[in-house]
Amino acid sequence: MRLHLEGNINTYYVQTLCMIFFPGSKFSEEAQADPTSPALSLRVVEDADGCTAYASMSYHERTATADASFAYRTDITKERTRKLAAGAAVMRAGEQLLGYRPSWGMMTGVRPSKLAMELLLKGKSPEQAVETLIDEFFALPKKASLATEVARREKEMLAGHSIRDCSLYVSIPFCPTRCAYCSFVSYTSQRLLSLIPDYLTALCEDVRLLLQKIRSLGLNLKTIYIGGGTPTILQPDQLRLLLHTIEQGCDVTALEEYTLESGRPDTITAEKFRVAKEYGVGRVSVNPQTLSDEVLHRIGRDHTTEQFLRAFDIAREVGIPCINTDLIAGLPGDNFASFSQSLDKILELHPENLTVHTFCVKKAADILHQDQNIYSLHGGDAGKCVDYSQIRAPMKGYVPYYMYRQKNTVGNFENVGFSLPGFEGRYNVYMMEEFHSVFAAGAGAVTKAVEYTPDGSAPPKIARFFNHKYPFEYLRDHGTEISSKLEFIEKFYDERGITE
Repeated sequence: MRLHLEGNINTYYVQTLCMIFFPGSKFSEEAQADPTSPALSLRVVEDADGCTAYASMSYHERTATADASFAYRTDITKERTRKLAAGAAVMRAGEQLLGYRPSWGMMTGVRPSKLAMELLLKGKSPEQAVETLIDEFFALPKKASLATEVARREKEMLAGHSIRDCSLYVSIPFCPTRCAYCSFVSYTSQRLLSLIPDYLTALCEDVRLLLQKIRSLGLNLKTIYIGGGTPTILQPDQLRLLLHTIEQGCDVTALEEYTLESGRPDTITAEKFRVAKEYGVGRVSVNPQTLSDEVLHRIGRDHTTEQFLRAFDIAREVGIPCINTDLIAGLPGDNFASFSQSLDKILELHPENLTVHTFCVKKAADILHQDQNIYSLHGGDAGKCVDYSQIRAPMKGYVPYYMYRQKNTVGNFENVGFSLPGFEGRYNVYMMEEFHSVFAAGAGAVTKAVEYTPDGSAPPKIARFFNHKYPFEYLRDHGTEISSKLEFIEKFYDERGITE
């Protein structure tokens, strides 16, 4: 896409605005030189009172122009004012040119509820927060209401939190096969799967030392999340070793939540879930993504609907207290009829958690190389599917408690977590909303040390430590990497007066 910018405005922000209207856009020199690609010219002018933005958007020999002005106010920064003006001008020009109004307006960030939370913490009522998201950020009323409802629940979960609270993430970056839409670093070949025994040894040392550091600093471990990849690719004895290591390092009975992300139904056995329950795991994810075998085959999901139903029954029979299931709206080959059937069947099973994602086109996903036309502005049936889930789930007693968005999501829609009251996935909220530190063990995992300001008077102070991305690198350097990570954690808390 061709961009021409004048004035004090962040280039990346403008690019994200463009991608709302032109999903999959590139901003390389080659794209800038292509006269057939879409174009945006944006000029931002400031004076003593405020900011005005002028936008001109062109595509297929058609051009639309628009402008927008915002006055400076004491409750928002000048940078936010510039973004509001630029965003409003681009929204108006894009709607004129393409006849399309994005559901979330100019809200390009991954956490729409964070903006709603900010408004609530500033003293606005939920109704006032909704009005602000509609009037200033061009969000549709139903999306503004959703973001505010989620923020209100997150605000309740935040009550009483302190800088000493933390969570632990444990990474198992291996899968039996790779789904066509996946971009996570996960390993599927037999040669790479052969790394699991050595990886597990290193991982257990990582977990043991992290839990030791948490204890020595006097931190409060709230949740543990074992994710991947597919953690249930581990054999029962391997899973037992990992869970025993965790049990030796902390009081799992004191946790708010302990999750094993099972993910792939074809890796789940009763023996594995019995081991999980024995060691205190209270929440598992059994994820079908769709209950259409035809769509499962198309997306390279190497299991069947029957296998999912069997795995779900195993979780119930073993007695896992909380089961999460994931569905994806807008999958290639899916439509409203099959998605709604999948959702209705899941609701009949009555899992404690239900997460509805929107299909997202990731650069590293195999499916992108199979279908270059996979990007979609309107998202086909995805919008109807998302709306249906947000109507049907509450009718069955579920409440939205967690949400986030991603770039290049079809139709620019969102991912929403629903739960039966009292079964909210707390780790998801703590991690996504950056309420407290998350210490991470294993390849590809990122430790986020967080100092959160509960009243919202300042953004959270965050420092990150990145583990090696690939398991073979992690195995090679895990000793020095773990030492460096522990020093990083100790320094962060020492600077805040929390020492061993």
